[in-house]
Amino acid sequence: MTEFQRRRAAFVKSIGDAVAVFPSAPQAIRSNDGHYPYRQDSDFYYLTGFAEAGSVLVLAPTHPQTKSVIFVRPRDRDREIWEGKRLGVESAAAALGVDAAFPLAELDERLPALLDTSDSLYYGFGGGPEFQRRITEHVQRARVARRRSDRAAVDLLDPSPILHEMRVIKSPADIAGMRRAVEISAAGHLAAMRHARPGMHEYEVQAIVDYVFASRGAQSNAYPSIVAGGNNATYLHYTANRERIPDDALVLVDAGAEADFYCGDITRTWPMSGTFTPEQRTVYDIVLAANLAAIAACKPGVVYNTTVNDAAQRIMVDGLRELKLVKGSTDGVIESGAHKPFLPHRVGHFLGYDTHDVGLYRKDGDWRPLEAGMVLTIEPGLYIGDDLDVDARFKGIGVRIEDDVLITETGHEILADGPPKDAAEIERTIAQGRQSKEPLPV
Repeated sequence: MTEFQRRRAAFVKSIGDAVAVFPSAPQAIRSNDGHYPYRQDSDFYYLTGFAEAGSVLVLAPTHPQTKSVIFVRPRDRDREIWEGKRLGVESAAAALGVDAAFPLAELDERLPALLDTSDSLYYGFGGGPEFQRRITEHVQRARVARRRSDRAAVDLLDPSPILHEMRVIKSPADIAGMRRAVEISAAGHLAAMRHARPGMHEYEVQAIVDYVFASRGAQSNAYPSIVAGGNNATYLHYTANRERIPDDALVLVDAGAEADFYCGDITRTWPMSGTFTPEQRTVYDIVLAANLAAIAACKPGVVYNTTVNDAAQRIMVDGLRELKLVKGSTDGVIESGAHKPFLPHRVGHFLGYDTHDVGLYRKDGDWRPLEAGMVLTIEPGLYIGDDLDVDARFKGIGVRIEDDVLITETGHEILADGPPKDAAEIERTIAQGRQSKEPLPV
C-alpha cells in the first residue's frame, strides 16, 4: 500500500487541517436487476487502491485517533456466494493502510464527529444523489450549529484542483502501470493487423483486439473499442461495430486496454485488402507526418495545445491544400476554419486512470506547458466523409494515428511502439500475418 499511502499523505499535506470525503462509485443497473460491470471511481481508487463498491474514505488530519478512516461493506456469506468475497471490516484497516475501518452502515453515526474536526470539507459531489444529499444536509446543519461549537464543516471545497494536479504528474509506479496497459493495447492492435481477413465484419476485428487484451491480463477495455471500416472511420466515436468491412476500405481501430485502472489508448488505420490505394496512401502519409511532427515537439516547457497541436495541424492543412480539398494559404484556411470539417479535434488529451484523464489544460488563462511525468496522446486525424463536396476519389477515407507519450526530463518516450505505423511496414505486417498459420497470441 506504500504508493496509496504516499498519495494520501501528499493530498493531506496540501489541504492542511481540512477534512476530505471520497465515496466509491455507485453501482448502476444495466437491465432489470442486472448491473453494469463495476468500475471504481478513479479518485477513490487513486487514494485507496480499493476496488469494491459501497465504500467511503474520510481523511481527518486533526482527529486525535483516526486521521484516515475507511467505511466498507461487512463480510456477508449470503451475498458473497453470489458476488464474490469482500475484504470486510476486520481486514480493511491493515490491508488499506488506514487508521480505522467501520461498517458502511455506521457512516451516518460516525461521519459528523470526523467532519467537524475542521471548518473546511473537501468533497467532489461523487457517490451518487443519495450520498450528495447526506453531505449537503450535514453542511447545512453544521452552519446552523456553528454558533455553538468551536468547529464545524461549514466550508465546502472542491478537491479536484489538488488531487487532479497530483494525477497529472505520474510517479514511477504510475509510469510502470501505464507502460503495461499501453503494451497490452499495442499487442491487441498488432494482432488485429496480422489476423484480420477480407470479408470480416467490424465486430470480428474487435473480437481479435478484445481477446488479446483479456488474454494479456487487462481487466477490461479502457473504453468501447472503435472498429470502423470505410466511411464509418470518419465518425470519431463510432462504436456500433456491426458492418462488414469493404475489402477495398481502410479500417480504423481505436482501442485501449485497462490494466489495474491504468488506461491505454492507441489508434491505427490500415487497409483491409492489405495494400493502400494511391488515395488512401496519400491521406495516410499526411496524417503520419503530422503524428511524427507532433511527437517530435513533445518535451518539457513546450505548450501542448499550441506548439504541439499546431505542428500537426499545419501539416494536415498543407496536405488538404495539396489535395485541393481546401483553397487558400495555410494561415488563411486556419483562420477561416475551412479545415474543420476534415480536422474536427485537437491533437490529443491527458491519459492515466481515465482515458480522457483529469487535469487542467490551462492555468491562469494560458495553455500550460508540458512537464516531465505527464502522459498524453498524440492522435492527429483527417476525416473525409462521403457527404462532403470534394473530389470523389477521397470520399469515405478516415485516418487517425494515435500514440501514448510520456514526457521525460529530456524529451519524450512512446510508451509502446509495437504496432507499425509506416505504411510500407503496415503492408508487410499484414502480408506476413496472412501468410502465417500462427494462432492468435496469448
